[in-house]
Amino acid sequence: MNKFPMTVAGEKKLKAELARLKSIERPAVIQAIADARSHGDLSENADYDAAKERQGFIEGRIQEIEGKLANAQVIDPATLDVEHVVFGAIVVLECGVSGERVTYQIVGDDEADIKHGKISVSSPTARALIGRAEGDIADVAAPGGARSYEILVIRYE
Repeated sequence: MNKFPMTVAGEKKLKAELARLKSIERPAVIQAIADARSHGDLSENADYDAAKERQGFIEGRIQEIEGKLANAQVIDPATLDVEHVVFGAIVVLECGVSGERVTYQIVGDDEADIKHGKISVSSPTARALIGRAEGDIADVAAPGGARSYEILVIRYE
């Protein structure tokens, strides 16, 4: 099976969600099902149906997270010592048109959060940056249109 890259922070976040689902959410939904059963006829019990649906969602999410963790290739960016952009890099870019500066970290697909400056390794921007060095120009063919970025800083934390 293929391994998927993930940062240490991403692994920690998934493990925390898994622990919460197993220790808090799962017992709560089991209790909700038991409470709904105590109300009698299950065929017309909306609380029971909602609790069973929630249980299915929780169990599905637990399996999904366990699968992702089992197939994760955890990479600690702080241990990397390279001079070009690779997974885990934090890059400071300057847009060739507007001159606007942006900072992104290249992370796994599940960790991507553009509001926090984290872009997926499979995104057009990350694919254009990987393998480039400081001072290089990266041309990005994104859905919003083509852009050019100059790589100002590459760091690993």
